Amino acid sequence: MKSSVTISLVEAIKGCWVFKEDLSISIPMAKEIGFDAVELFPGSADDIDSELLRRLLAENQIELSAIATGAGEVLYGFTLASEDLTVRVNAVNFIERIIDVASSLGVPVIIGSMQGYIGKDNRRQKLAEFVSILGKLAQYAADRNVGILFEPLNRRQAGIANTLADGVEIIKATGASNIKLLADFFHMGIEEENIARSIKNAAEYIGYVHFVDSYRKPAGTGHIDIKSAVEALKEIGYDGFLSAEALPFPDSRAAAQQTIKMFRLLCK
Repeated sequence: MKSSVTISLVEAIKGCWVFKEDLSISIPMAKEIGFDAVELFPGSADDIDSELLRRLLAENQIELSAIATGAGEVLYGFTLASEDLTVRVNAVNFIERIIDVASSLGVPVIIGSMQGYIGKDNRRQKLAEFVSILGKLAQYAADRNVGILFEPLNRRQAGIANTLADGVEIIKATGASNIKLLADFFHMGIEEENIARSIKNAAEYIGYVHFVDSYRKPAGTGHIDIKSAVEALKEIGYDGFLSAEALPFPDSRAAAQQTIKMFRLLCK
């Protein structure tokens, strides 16, 4: 398994990203602290200076693990399940543009908060529509050799996939081979009865992990049984990234150092 840490490129909002400094500061700091990779949260595709990013990654001998799309929802209210057709179209276009950038960088994209909500009314029909949209996005990504990481979120943040089992059913319904689950320990701590068992049950679908504790604290500072979750990942043979999507608590450097401490203790 490899370690990663989140970097937000969005100044306007606070959120659960360890670093928000300029890439020229954040990437060297991530390398210094010991991470194998960084995960980016851009405000849009236009935020990503691919040439600068490639140079900084090469200079610091560190990887890019994934690019998130969540700013589409956070900044603009775009979601794939919106009842407003214009909003759905804008959501697809927003994600497709990030897929284009991800293709040039050779990394997957994350779809989490942009899934949106589906209520109880006409749920079956709306879920089918969502699956169709996600499947078309997966094909767009596949044509560009890009993977999609679909992230189940807790019920306060999404009304489509809340558990890994929910995510598996949606992935199966799309029929796409380039969609994998993003297993986020924070959301799982709220929604899963047993995190380790859920990981084992979804073994073949897990493609990425958010390594974080309860209340979005850095791993090892909350009440989630991180050790048993990591042991389950080892048992299923997971060898991908564990990325710190955590609050900078008490500050960015301390959160990053705590994450690496737990990663080295449990994952090596």
